[in-house]
Formats: sequence, C-alpha cells, structure tokens
Amino acid sequence: MRAFLVLWLIAGCAAPQTRQTATPIVAGHSREGRPIEARVLGDGERTVLILATIHGNEAAGTPLLRRLGEHLVAHANLLEGRRVVLVPVANPDGYANGTRRNAAGVDVNRNFKTANSHSRTPLSEPESRAIAALIERYRPAVVVSLHQPLNCVDHDGPAADLARSMATAGNLPARKLGARPGSLGSFVGLELGLPIVTVELPRRASRLTSDELWRRYGEMLLVAVARR
Repeated sequence: MRAFLVLWLIAGCAAPQTRQTATPIVAGHSREGRPIEARVLGDGERTVLILATIHGNEAAGTPLLRRLGEHLVAHANLLEGRRVVLVPVANPDGYANGTRRNAAGVDVNRNFKTANSHSRTPLSEPESRAIAALIERYRPAVVVSLHQPLNCVDHDGPAADLARSMATAGNLPARKLGARPGSLGSFVGLELGLPIVTVELPRRASRLTSDELWRRYGEMLLVAVARR
C-alpha cells in the first residue's frame, strides 16, 4: 500500500496542478452558539468524511486537518473522483473551554443512536446532530475520526484493511479497542455498516507544530483519501 501511495503521490505532483477551491459550510451550531464548520473539497462520487476534536481536549487533529485541507487545495488532482469533507472542530465549545465534553457536560462521542447506547436521549446535543446530518447528507464511503491519547489506530465496521494501511503510514500500531456505547464508531460501523477508522494520536502530539504533525501523520490521512 505504501509503495502504491508513494507512486500515486509522485504521479500526482508531477502532473500540472489546478488549485481546488474548498466550499465552507456550517453543519450546525454548538450549545453555546459556535458554528460547527466543515470544508467540502471535490465533487466526486466517493466521499471521505474526516473529523477532529469531538472531544474538546483532544485537539491535535484540528491543525492536522487544516493542513490536509491546504494540501488538497494545492493538489487538486488528488481529488479526482472524490469528495472530501473536513470537520476540523466537531466540538467547538469543548475546544474553546479545553474540556472533553460540550458546554452541557455531555460527551458528544457517546451521544449517537446505537444499539449499545446507555443514553436515554441519543442525539440530544446539537454537535452530534450536526455530525449525523453530515453523514446523512454526504453518505460517506469511509469516516475517519481523530482522537488522543491512546497512540493507535482503531476501527469499526469493514475497515480493518484501511486501518492497517493508515497505521503503517502513520507509524502507529493497529489495535482493535472495541465499540464504545453510543460512540460515532458504533453508529457508523455497527448501525450503518460503513467503515470508520478512529485514529488515536499520542498525547504528546498536542505539543507538535502543524508542520511536525503533517510530516508525521499527513501520509496517513492521504491513505484514507486515496483508498478505493
């Protein structure tokens, strides 16, 4: 897979480049009224949804996704036949306040409607409803969610091969952690039967610059974008 990706990237970078434009959308608003912003790149049939910081204190994925967006804008050929939807901050109140949960004290990543949920009020939060609405709107072929600090690549649904390829590219171990009750992984992987990869960056990733994050983990995200 790595050899294929390197050849694919080299061929893409050697081709004449046409800059891609990103379409910004507001998927919803948080409990405190902050916009939940997404960027849509490309208009192909295969959609990849990548989101970060659904836990507000696990924020290393936010600058990494912004760098991914910049890279795809500059290398539009990578989007041929694809649409990529990026949500850099899925929990903007938690991100602003440095907390895992949202402003109502709810863990957004345990607020989805799943068979294993313990919540009596799934989708009670505007943040989880916004994510569910994006999935309904764009029908992604694969979902990637960036977390910290467990230092591994997990998956739910039919995503084992993709998780292993991404783990290799990011120099992280592939590890099956198990579906968490009411989580996005359970919703996408078990309820919808779609592949979802949960990337657990290490805790120290929060101390890295965006350039360092991109050098270490950018190829891993490009694997998800490139996957057929």
